[in-house]
Amino acid sequence: MSIFNRRNATFGWVVWMALKTFARQKARQAVPGRGDYAGLNKGALASIGATALAAFAALVFWRKKSDSPAAGSE
Repeated sequence: MSIFNRRNATFGWVVWMALKTFARQKARQAVPGRGDYAGLNKGALASIGATALAAFAALVFWRKKSDSPAAGSE
């Protein structure tokens, strides 16, 4: 008895299509649409701000580290 046969392949394809449709519906519900809540939500804005702040801090740290004189160059 084979696991991979036409019946199981068809059943798997039907389940895959149903799950894809369900996932698309859930994704559309999660994204704010037109109206009062249009645009990015607070969590997205906070993560963008935190990423920008971390990038700025890394840049400042890197600049300070590269500006410092070498230990034996006096």
